Amino acid sequence: MSVEDRSSRPEAFERLRRLPVIGRAADWGLGSRAASSTTKQAGSRIAGLKATESVCPYCAVGCGQLVYTRDGELVDIEGNPRSPINQGTLCPKGSASRQLIQQPGRLTQVLYRRPHGTEWEELELETAMDMIAERVIAARENHWQARDERGYKVDRTLGLAHLGGATLDNEENYLLKKLYTAIGAVQIENQARI
Repeated sequence: MSVEDRSSRPEAFERLRRLPVIGRAADWGLGSRAASSTTKQAGSRIAGLKATESVCPYCAVGCGQLVYTRDGELVDIEGNPRSPINQGTLCPKGSASRQLIQQPGRLTQVLYRRPHGTEWEELELETAMDMIAERVIAARENHWQARDERGYKVDRTLGLAHLGGATLDNEENYLLKKLYTAIGAVQIENQARI
């Protein structure tokens, strides 16, 4: 083997490592020594902290994250280099996901403003869930349409619609689609974008 062939070997391995299966195998220590030592360094980048593998909650891409904690308190979140999806990188939203837990303005209580009201009031979660269920049932019953204007059987309601956000994953969207279809809604959409 020529010197030129040997020097191109690390570059070729790095190109192969970008493939999800090969990259994961390398990160697990099944590849070259260089790949496994890189992973060991990334896993202990923040000394003295517990690193837990997780998935970013912001969109349906499912980027891997490393969540660092000390005595149960969140210290840092970064991209997981072992993830075949994002390979250690995070978008701006994923990078800021620590704020989901530690942002001082985060709401931790259900707030409700009555019709024509000017003030917010705190509600118990059970009370709020009961109010939502009652309103869904009322909207379905008050706007139920058995037949359309041409007399065709439709069994639907136009009183309910659903617009999913980009933080919902495929499984959540599947369940929501089933729920809203069972209720009789036909206006169901998701705005998930990458």
